[in-house]
Amino acid sequence: MSFDRAWVLLLTPLPLLWLAFAWKRTERRIGLALKAASLLAVLLALAEPSLNTFETKVGTVVLVDTSASVSAADLTKAASIVGSLESARGRHWMRVMPFAREPRDLAPEESTAQGLALKRSGGESGRSTDLEAAIRDAAGSIPAGMVPRVVLVSDGKENRGSAARAAWQSQQQGIPVDTFALNGRPKPLLRLESVSAPATVFTGERFPIDLVVSTPRATKARVELSAEGKALGAQDLELSTGESRVRLHASLGIGGAVEVQGKLSAQDLGELRFTQAVTLRRPRLLYLSQDPAGSETHLLNVLRASQFDVEYTAAVPVKPVDAYQAVVLNNWDLEALPPAFKADLEGFVQQGGGVLVIAGERNVYVENKTLEDGMDRLLPAKLAPPRSPEGTCVVLIVDKSSSMEGKKMELARLASIGVVENLRPIDQVGVLIFDNSFQWAIPIRKAEDRQMMKRLIAGITPDGGTQIAPALAEAYRKIAPIHATFKHVVLLTDGISEEGDSLALSKEAASQRVTISTVGLGQDVNRPYLEKIAVNAKGRAHFLTDPSGLEQILLRDVMEHTGTTAVEKPLTPQILKRVEILDGVGMETAPALKGYVRFVSKPSADTVLGMEQKDPLFVRWQYGLGRSAVFTSDAKSRWAADWVAWKGFDRFWANVFRDLLPHTQPVDATLQYDQTSGELVAEYHLSRQVPEPAKIPDIFVVGPGSFRKPMAVKKVAQGSYRGVVPIGGQRGLFRVRPLEESRAFPEVGFYRQEDELIDYGSDVELLKRISTFTGGRFQPSASQVFDSGGRAIPSTLSLWPGLLAIAVGLNIAELINRKWRGLVEFFRRR
Repeated sequence: MSFDRAWVLLLTPLPLLWLAFAWKRTERRIGLALKAASLLAVLLALAEPSLNTFETKVGTVVLVDTSASVSAADLTKAASIVGSLESARGRHWMRVMPFAREPRDLAPEESTAQGLALKRSGGESGRSTDLEAAIRDAAGSIPAGMVPRVVLVSDGKENRGSAARAAWQSQQQGIPVDTFALNGRPKPLLRLESVSAPATVFTGERFPIDLVVSTPRATKARVELSAEGKALGAQDLELSTGESRVRLHASLGIGGAVEVQGKLSAQDLGELRFTQAVTLRRPRLLYLSQDPAGSETHLLNVLRASQFDVEYTAAVPVKPVDAYQAVVLNNWDLEALPPAFKADLEGFVQQGGGVLVIAGERNVYVENKTLEDGMDRLLPAKLAPPRSPEGTCVVLIVDKSSSMEGKKMELARLASIGVVENLRPIDQVGVLIFDNSFQWAIPIRKAEDRQMMKRLIAGITPDGGTQIAPALAEAYRKIAPIHATFKHVVLLTDGISEEGDSLALSKEAASQRVTISTVGLGQDVNRPYLEKIAVNAKGRAHFLTDPSGLEQILLRDVMEHTGTTAVEKPLTPQILKRVEILDGVGMETAPALKGYVRFVSKPSADTVLGMEQKDPLFVRWQYGLGRSAVFTSDAKSRWAADWVAWKGFDRFWANVFRDLLPHTQPVDATLQYDQTSGELVAEYHLSRQVPEPAKIPDIFVVGPGSFRKPMAVKKVAQGSYRGVVPIGGQRGLFRVRPLEESRAFPEVGFYRQEDELIDYGSDVELLKRISTFTGGRFQPSASQVFDSGGRAIPSTLSLWPGLLAIAVGLNIAELINRKWRGLVEFFRRR
């Protein structure tokens, strides 16, 4: 025994002296003795006495192998071993530590009320076994003051570290290692001849994985796919004797190089595991639209949910479109596209890109078009001539004030006659002339007797002042109730007038689907006023200083606003051809569309959906290396108002957009392992559409664990680059990626098969050597694990807590001795 404060012992005679002095002077000698003893115990506690002993409590860490090489039956067996050790633990200390590449804590779902439910270590960590790291970490986690012991439950198939070195370290530290042998995965009778998958796919895209499997006999099998720790799906198979070819499909929403793992198991032939590296890229899409903001929310949400990076714009881009994978033209007047942009789109599709045209009221049919442009060639369908039974209605409001006299009036009459000549007999036309007042030169009627109309227009003579507002109101009042597919008003003036309520009228006209365009001749016009009328009524404002261009401007404006081939009535889509983009859509349940634009499919095009009278609704074709398509209705809450709420809307459009994505990549990037040099070799071959980079970016290789090295990439030929980096014997998934995003040097991945996935059985001899060398036991009983074997750890037992407890007890006893008679009398009176 020893005392930390031995000098306090000099005070211990004081309670005894006090006891001797007061003994004869008191009648309560028992209480006096108790008090003196209590003070003595306190003084002894203050001296902090301790007793040197030997501790035989065993501290055990149970290492459980949860790497990919152990089977489900092994995990069950390991859980049973741990359960028996827990039952025999008694006062001893025990911790369970699963391990694979490195040790880990038990996951919450592995500890259940019924016992352990061990799971394999997931991801990269689970595909190798490091016995050395496990034993070293286990030895270091045993609390001090206990007899240390390690229990190793494993198949012994190590492929990292050195178990021999760990055994030597444990033997030097005096820590015995007991071992339990698991069976490991049995070698299957199945044989995987080959596995292949596309090196590069787009996020969200459904891509194939092809297997060739050999079996000694026909059997049923099941294959399961996973990636990034998440299940991708499972499929039941029928394998025939000999070689069987199996095609699986998967889809991933994450970008970059990832591992896709698979497990193929047969009822009585064992199981195979395989891993393949796949690089995923987010597709980029250019969305061109001039529809009001918010009208296409549903469609844009589908694109983003389908993992597309969308660039939305209302203006034709100046830069080339080859940085994208697909281009969408929504409700766009294709004839208004710049010729250079049309040529750019044609080359884009020929090189593998995708173009989709979604129709709308802005599509305009051009009569007698003779020159074929890039858009005409690349699309699988062309606009049909108008055939709407209602026709269109046009009202020309012509200023005949005295300022129009001469050439202006002559050209105004010629322009009006040109409009009449280009209308169909089923179309309606009216000519309203005005000065200080207004009158109908031609009341609204069908454009049948054109000769008579020309004579009436030719008789218009200039006179009077300029009052625009009353004439505009009269034209709108008469055209609004007309039954026509499109209704358009053109105001022609060269003067200034009071505005009146024209701006409010133009807004009302737009709400009633009446468009108004304005044409100002000369310098003396109220330009802001005419512009506001046109903008409010969704028309155009034209201003001419030279009236000689009037006829061409007026005719083009009228054709633009009435030359559409739209059919507006509820129609149900019809399936004309069963193709993959209809998979899972449920097109049979699609609601009616409220309108569409008439197109004519080209002879070799693939017409998938149609409307009544066999007009196409969705048509596509291959053009060069790419694909183009036309959807002849819209995808917003006008014609497709019922579609946006239909449950098949998202799936249909997601399939359509993915169908446009290129099947070839602009850069052929490959990553291989050179067995001879132990190097990863990256090669990049640029297509003609990818310009040579001015500077090669910094490129790094990221691999298993903390592997990270720069890769030196050099140009080896025109459009060809090569880089190498040594990786030695390391295995797993390696990613080669630029520090900044680069079109010429995209990310690419390579998976080097780890031994863990091709190891079968167990290494019992290694486990026996570990236990023998460290002084442990092979396959011990539960009681033997917690047997200290005569070993003890020097320990120090502090006595002062016990002495303080005795002092408290003595004080309580003295109190009871002093007060017990009064307490008895109190309870007796009660």
